[in-house]
Amino acid sequence: MATTTVEGAHHAPTASEYITHHLGHLSNKHQSFVVDFSVINLDTIFWSVLMGVVGCLLLWKAARRATSGVPGRFQAAVEILVEMVENQSKSIVHGDRSFIAPLALTVFVWVALMNSLDFLPVDMFSQAFAYLGVEHIFPYHRVVPTADLNGSLGIAIGVFILMIYYNLKIKGIGGWIHELFAAPFGIWMAPFNLLLNIIEYAAKTVSLGMRLFGNMYAGELLFLLIALLGSMATAFGIIGHVIAGSIWAIFHILIVFLQAFIFMMLTLVYIGQAHEGH
Repeated sequence: MATTTVEGAHHAPTASEYITHHLGHLSNKHQSFVVDFSVINLDTIFWSVLMGVVGCLLLWKAARRATSGVPGRFQAAVEILVEMVENQSKSIVHGDRSFIAPLALTVFVWVALMNSLDFLPVDMFSQAFAYLGVEHIFPYHRVVPTADLNGSLGIAIGVFILMIYYNLKIKGIGGWIHELFAAPFGIWMAPFNLLLNIIEYAAKTVSLGMRLFGNMYAGELLFLLIALLGSMATAFGIIGHVIAGSIWAIFHILIVFLQAFIFMMLTLVYIGQAHEGH
């Protein structure tokens, strides 16, 4: 936890300092208000990759332990999830789903795991780094990759690339370019059609990333405010912290998995639209 010094004495940070510190990223350089694409949030990359590996290991373990007999709880849960994703992909994407259905499953598991990191105590890593004496190496550390706009938009850009890929695969480069200029108002409105289609692609990508980021950022901020409530050295503050934290954590479970489901569904919808012509 960050502290400030006044005439050599350390004191606890104010509420604004506490929140600002916990919303800072471990980056390769100091960030500024000027857009700088050379700034890399190392904590976002680390936790994103780690959750991707964990998700793959969980699915691999489920596939390896699958039996034709009575499934255990873990296998049953994975089978329900796989069946749900398969049914959704079948109803949305009309074409070859041999890659798309596993993609949707991977997206759901990956985003759900990244969102679930929000359940970790907000001060856990700062206190651990201070205990180990490495807080100067890790002055900032944010755990939830989807609460970082770079992380959520990065995934959304991946979906955008898949949209372009399937447009080219299904329609061919000539058919896709013709659609860009001819749809939806005919070839005589080509400039307007092109502008409209570019805006549509941009809006899909930005809204996909911003929706996930906004919900997870708000959830993270509420956890920080609840943590500040617990710092009040009064019985009301401690009791309020426990009650509010428990209620919000239970409600946040719904948000974590709902946002993963929405992201997966929109991914299927956008790829499904690439299979269809105007």
